[in-house]
Amino acid sequence: MAMKPWVLGGIGALVLTGLSAGPVYAQATPPKAEKAEAAPACTDCHDAQGKTLAGNPHARIRGAEFGKPGAGSAACNSCHGSGAKHMESSGEDKSDVRAFKGRKGAEFCVTCHTSNQAHASYQTGIHASSEAVNCLSCHSIHSSEPKAAHLLVKTPSEVCATCHQPQAASFRNKPFAHRIGRGGMECTSCHDPHGLPKDKGLRLTRAGEMPCLSCHAEKRGPYVFEHVTGVVGTCTSCHEAHGSSNNKRLVRARVDRLCLECHSTLTTATLGSQPPAFHDVSLPRYQNCTTCHVAVHGSNLSPRLFK
Repeated sequence: MAMKPWVLGGIGALVLTGLSAGPVYAQATPPKAEKAEAAPACTDCHDAQGKTLAGNPHARIRGAEFGKPGAGSAACNSCHGSGAKHMESSGEDKSDVRAFKGRKGAEFCVTCHTSNQAHASYQTGIHASSEAVNCLSCHSIHSSEPKAAHLLVKTPSEVCATCHQPQAASFRNKPFAHRIGRGGMECTSCHDPHGLPKDKGLRLTRAGEMPCLSCHAEKRGPYVFEHVTGVVGTCTSCHEAHGSSNNKRLVRARVDRLCLECHSTLTTATLGSQPPAFHDVSLPRYQNCTTCHVAVHGSNLSPRLFK
């Protein structure tokens, strides 16, 4: 069937309009923008450190959460600096990268770790930063022991043993010693690595008592008749804290020799009275003082510690 003339005219007009508009539409369409190249990140080169930092407390620094979209290397920069020159030189220029070595590196740590408690301080503690001993002597941000808390490079007892070798040897070699590394007991159970020098680094109780009483609470008192008061004599006056060759970790093999260190006229009279005249300490029957003086830690009944 032949089309009407007006239909053919309409189709032609549409075709002509489309041909004339084609180039206009093509020119109006903007070119696709090229994808911006991502800024280099520290983990592009330091891959091993990036993997360990992912589960590290320092990865959660406020405003620079590691791995957070858009954060980039903000977590790294918080401690190490911008590192722009370092990246541009492919790692050759380290002038704008902060290295944590020696006392200077440790002093940066305490800009955040500012704890300053009654008996402990990061700034003035017994292990306060020096060139020989500083934060990185015990802690490692990227290479810490996975099973140790507080980002320690090793377990607490192993870290302490690197410097305190005589004490570590006592734990290992002496028959009567605290069971360090077993049953949850570590060096840090009694010692605070950041403790103050005036406390000799001991982890004192809340009442300021010796850490021995944290476990041996039955020896605490107070007693009506005190023996070791903490003012004149302490637990370590009679006991070796780390390990001993003597039963009950005593500092002397014989009890009478230990007692006579204080209860004798050879020492200061204020520490103890001399034994009564009928105590002939050369006789075996008098060489174990605790046979009669059983309440050696203190008594509520007997001034002579008989019971």
